[in-house]
Amino acid sequence: MPEAVKPFRIGLLLFPDITQLDMTGPYEVFTKFPGAEVHLVAKSMQPVTANGGMQILPTITTATCPQLDLVCVPGGAGMNPLLNDKETLDFLRAQAVLARYVTSVCTGALVLGAAGLLKGKRAATHWMSLEMLAHFGAIPVAERVVKDGNVFTGGGVTAGIDFALTVAAEAFGPDVAKAIQLAIEYDPQPPFNAGSPKGAGDVIAGKARASAAKRQSEREAAVMQAAARLNA
Repeated sequence: MPEAVKPFRIGLLLFPDITQLDMTGPYEVFTKFPGAEVHLVAKSMQPVTANGGMQILPTITTATCPQLDLVCVPGGAGMNPLLNDKETLDFLRAQAVLARYVTSVCTGALVLGAAGLLKGKRAATHWMSLEMLAHFGAIPVAERVVKDGNVFTGGGVTAGIDFALTVAAEAFGPDVAKAIQLAIEYDPQPPFNAGSPKGAGDVIAGKARASAAKRQSEREAAVMQAAARLNA
């Protein structure tokens, strides 16, 4: 009889006002890993309302979650409170000790930073919050996916798919990653070259920054508070 595939335990953190694509993009890839056992981890088993209104059901809590092979923190406006949330940061620090991969998508990288997991590490996040990583001792890198040791960080939102395929290749080899990419027909051909500030141009990028000014100001304040605590 063929040898059973050892479970590859993956946990994606859920929280209110999450950007669901930060989570569901990688989730689609992760569920196709050999032996994948994918958990949606939250503080409670209550439904989590994502940005835009989608409701997502956790499968396990931070208190009952087993040791993970891969822990992933997605982003979204709702991650601001997590920067100073002891329960969440303690959970991430505990998981990171034995996890094979410590990962994030978008502004989830800031939460890893607040947990002290990015000190001296190269890391990516959403372009609008990239420089905030430096407050946690990380080295901001404006790339789609950044690998530094066992830490993998993805850029904004859709970069989560690229990041998850990169991890697939690292963990199981390029052929497995390519097969997953083909299965989900991930062949991006965007109608516009506007997925980065450079491509979108100064006018559109400026409007984006202006519309997010309040959120970014609140995030900067939360980052500074978290960094002060971390460096105390």
